[in-house]
Amino acid sequence: MKLTLFDLDHTLIPTDSDYEWGVFTTALGWNDAADFARQNDAFYAQYKAGTLDIHTYVRFATRAIRQQGAIKSEAGHMDFMRAVVQKAIRPQALDLVRAHQTAGDTVVIVTATNEFVTRPIAAAFGVPELIAINLQRDPATDWFTGEIDGTPSFREGKVTRVQEWLASHQLDWADVESTFYSDSINDLPLLEHVTHPVATNPDDRLRAIARERGWRILELFTH
Repeated sequence: MKLTLFDLDHTLIPTDSDYEWGVFTTALGWNDAADFARQNDAFYAQYKAGTLDIHTYVRFATRAIRQQGAIKSEAGHMDFMRAVVQKAIRPQALDLVRAHQTAGDTVVIVTATNEFVTRPIAAAFGVPELIAINLQRDPATDWFTGEIDGTPSFREGKVTRVQEWLASHQLDWADVESTFYSDSINDLPLLEHVTHPVATNPDDRLRAIARERGWRILELFTH
């Protein structure tokens, strides 16, 4: 099997979907604007620096939808897709995904953003296979608790989650020729694990490593 893995934020889209979702929900009045902006910016800086505590961040990032409930949150996300995400999906990114699909590759999006935010985005790319941060649900309400269910698909956790995905398909790494596209130094563990790492719109640290190791560098779009 040829397995092609894509990071999402700043790789397939030129924005951070979780960050933009926070901005969008603040505009809806779901967050205290000043407090949310301060915390959101701080978490985003930690992510870029590679120091983010993913559990603390997910509690913060899901607070608004936990307070608003399922019906209101899902309607809000549909508006978010129309107002923000669709405008961020570039033809060259769609073409890259389609090229791998047309070649017969199995395509999977692997993201450190949670499933609530990203599943509709993966669907917009025509990718049914999504590995994202799974959110724990309260059995009494069938809505999110703010905790992560299982291993978070973040940093080395992406390797674990892809291994779990392979095992669920009765496969192991040795059974696949794997490619991974990512922009982020946070994804170095998975980039080091695949057959063909592709530094895509890479951050400065990943760009330096890609040059040093002779990895392919892809400028999918200009920011």
